[in-house]
Amino acid sequence: MKKFIETIKNIWSIEDLRNRILTTLLLVLIYRVGSYIALPGIDANSLGMGEFANKSEKGILGLFNMFAGGSFSRASIFALGIMPYISASIAIQLLTIAVPYFQKLQKEGESGRKKINQYTRVLTVIVTGFQASAYVAFLKQQSAGSIIPEYGAAFFWLTTTIVLTAGTLFVMWLGEKITDKGIGNGTSIIIMVGILARLPQAIIQEFSSRNAQSNGGPMLFLIELAVFVLITIGLILLVQGTRKIPVNYAKRIVGNKQFGGVRQFIPLKVNAAGVMPIIFAQAIMFIPATAIGFATDSGSGFIRIFSDHTNGWYNLIYAVLVIVFTYFYTALIFNPTSMADEMKRNNGFVPGVKPGKATADYIGAVMDRITLPGAFFLALVGILPGVAAAVNINSNFATFFGGTSLLIMVGVILDTLQQIESQLLMRHYDGLMSTGRIKGRTAPANV
Repeated sequence: MKKFIETIKNIWSIEDLRNRILTTLLLVLIYRVGSYIALPGIDANSLGMGEFANKSEKGILGLFNMFAGGSFSRASIFALGIMPYISASIAIQLLTIAVPYFQKLQKEGESGRKKINQYTRVLTVIVTGFQASAYVAFLKQQSAGSIIPEYGAAFFWLTTTIVLTAGTLFVMWLGEKITDKGIGNGTSIIIMVGILARLPQAIIQEFSSRNAQSNGGPMLFLIELAVFVLITIGLILLVQGTRKIPVNYAKRIVGNKQFGGVRQFIPLKVNAAGVMPIIFAQAIMFIPATAIGFATDSGSGFIRIFSDHTNGWYNLIYAVLVIVFTYFYTALIFNPTSMADEMKRNNGFVPGVKPGKATADYIGAVMDRITLPGAFFLALVGILPGVAAAVNINSNFATFFGGTSLLIMVGVILDTLQQIESQLLMRHYDGLMSTGRIKGRTAPANV
């Protein structure tokens, strides 16, 4: 406890780190306040009396509501959250693989990145406009009595679409500012805060449900919590797990000094893609729900599968998408050729492997092998909420029973701790862990 208090003092004594943390907290507070501001023309007091609030908390809409931090069920100005931006980012990243123009932009460095970001923002507006129209239709269908009569149908549709689009763009801006001026990972922190805010209420609801007559009692609730903790530990191991590749550096003598001649390691992460595959897969699964106007009872056959996250076909498709996006996103962020070239320039080599292309192929093959079990475990974690709901766990708590919510919380919290620890270590303070390192989070400086 004493060491923890000392670490907090060290964090507060670093002016730049203190300002970044305070900026992040302020921006997060703005986001949470905005999530309680109702849309113009909505009577917030009568909103929860109809089917709207009930359906917004269940099935695929419950997951959408979770990503939006509860804003979806409250019909707030941030009801669509950050998900339209995530969907647009997926589409643009796919274009960088399939379209030569976007491939060229990706290779242009900073200027190309700015153009890609601009295209992403424009596409976000289009996606948000489409989802906002579907949201208005859902509001009118499930909670028409909550719409103030003085608002005409056309005027309500227009103003709501504009406000929801502006709200999503504002949330996107908050995420960018947290990344630039705060402690980083702005979009992920926005999602994580919305998820985390609903966890205490979900646990209380599950406890109350189990305490009801003939529903398992406190013992079953304690078993559920134990399983919850075990899943959390498993996710931490997945996020932190690495495969170390040894790298030797040849000795160099410059003047009277000797450089190199040491052995280091390249830590390849089992889950190099982090939380992005599961976010991408979830965003894709939201598209059919949007296509049928957010009405979970509408549609039939293949479309209706996407409205029930306890459905076996839904979980199978979702698991396949998670595996595909794990490999896809890993390929985007991991470049073995660049790593091999950097080692060659610094007189480094993997023992028993020729420098150059052979080293790149070796690193790529190792990455493919360790990504496969990581992708399957990630897919298993992704479908756990559906499995939990199917075995009669409260739907709100089931969304935290592994899956998207827990993975995002674990991944984002560990990344945030790593950001803070890096700032401490740069200034020669002890890190947040007893060893001064969060294992598996940093690569060697000269690789």
